[in-house]
Amino acid sequence: MSSLSAASVETPAVTDGTEKKPLKPCCACPETKKVRDACIIEKGEDNCRDLIEAHKDCMRSLGFKV
Repeated sequence: MSSLSAASVETPAVTDGTEKKPLKPCCACPETKKVRDACIIEKGEDNCRDLIEAHKDCMRSLGFKV
């Protein structure tokens, strides 16, 4: 169905001496995720490649391996 794979990230659990939960893939890049998902629902995955790649780029910029 989808060629997208689960993302993983390696972020430190401690930042500046305070504990911080790592960012979950589901919560990362909500702006690109929303438009990507809407496009896939309305037009199909094949017609949304540019939005899919934009979301992947955003995820990579946050340290996720996609």
